[in-house]
Amino acid sequence: MDNIDAMFSDLLGEINTLSQSIMPSADRTEVESALQTERTFSIGFTDLNESLKELEDHDLDALMAELASGSTTSECSLPTYQQAGSYADNEIAASALPPPSNSAESSGGLQTSEPQTKSDKIKLALEKLKEAKVRKLIVKVLMSDGSSKILMVDERQTVREVLDTLFEKTHCDCSIDWSLCETNPELQIERGFEDHEHVVEPLSSWTRLSENKMYFVSRPQKYVMFTHPQVFYMWKKKKECSSEINEQAKQLLLQEHFGGSTLIVPDLEGTLYLKEDGKKVWKPRYFVLRASGIYYVPKGKTKSSSDLVCFVHFEKFNIYNTKHFKLKYRAPTDFCFMLKHPCIQKESDYIKFLCCDDEHTLLLWVNSIRIAKYGTTLYKNYQAAMKRAHPSASHKDRYNSQVNTQQAPPQTTNVEDYPHEAPPDFIPPPPPGLEV
Repeated sequence: MDNIDAMFSDLLGEINTLSQSIMPSADRTEVESALQTERTFSIGFTDLNESLKELEDHDLDALMAELASGSTTSECSLPTYQQAGSYADNEIAASALPPPSNSAESSGGLQTSEPQTKSDKIKLALEKLKEAKVRKLIVKVLMSDGSSKILMVDERQTVREVLDTLFEKTHCDCSIDWSLCETNPELQIERGFEDHEHVVEPLSSWTRLSENKMYFVSRPQKYVMFTHPQVFYMWKKKKECSSEINEQAKQLLLQEHFGGSTLIVPDLEGTLYLKEDGKKVWKPRYFVLRASGIYYVPKGKTKSSSDLVCFVHFEKFNIYNTKHFKLKYRAPTDFCFMLKHPCIQKESDYIKFLCCDDEHTLLLWVNSIRIAKYGTTLYKNYQAAMKRAHPSASHKDRYNSQVNTQQAPPQTTNVEDYPHEAPPDFIPPPPPGLEV
């Protein structure tokens, strides 16, 4: 009983200490929240004023017009901003601030005099941004040639919308391979944003002094699971069999695995090397991919579902490609990938490292995990990208034309082979010397 009394007294003391720390903790939370708001106001640039100076004149005018229209009514939502981030240093400036206190008075006073110079416009934009209800980022995106574009995006814009704007501004083709990617030099990782993601969300997790960067690059493997579905759903067969599959069979695979009411995840399993926490030691384990996450087989157990142990769930983890992990972490090969929460920006025990034997195995695991994590949304992204790349024809029409081309007889000079072309009114005689 004496021990119970002592334990009860200790418990009361802990409760008292905890109750006394509630208010200071809440105060700290408010302070940290305010500091975070200040960080998101200008990330990457020295300040928001500097980032506004980087905007081109017509982009600044568009921003001014939007902010002015957004301040006229308190209930109206700002139109989707069709400006995209560009691919240069990780320079990002954001504004995420509370609603205006006296929007009617401030907007009326500001609209009395029309700003003439760029400095006047920037000053007015700073005041307007502080009243904005929609969080905005000034994003600088790097291109593959070293150039960059600095534009405004808001929290409602998806990666797909940003890509469409970049297509217009860079005058490049609208290939499905174009991607927005983030890089983290400290962790030596990179990740391609999915087209349905909202750009502001992952960028907001970057710290103010972060060296992260965002790029606009072509990634041929972005939708490889749809252009070559046999690689993922027939991986157990010989490569010769899967490489000889025709377009019709590919479409049947897509319809079977993505066209139904439920998604069918690739039945992927095999040995991968797992890095031990806090050590540069890698040990082989047998992993199995499921729709909910990645599982592994403990030592001495079988591959049956009852013996599998969950390694990671996909809801809170993103998958990242890595660079030079063989040198940095003594990995068995350089074909590694990382699983982590997007808010983790530095070394952490909550990061999972996996290593594959070869590049093909890495391709299988990385993209199969994307299928399991994003499901049919990924397929919809692909269909939207195909439609953007070929606006005049649907994917089905293109597929039918490809099949017809493959089945068409060899070309001849007979008029019958061209039913859509009228025969010429005049056929010139053959040149002299070639007459029969």
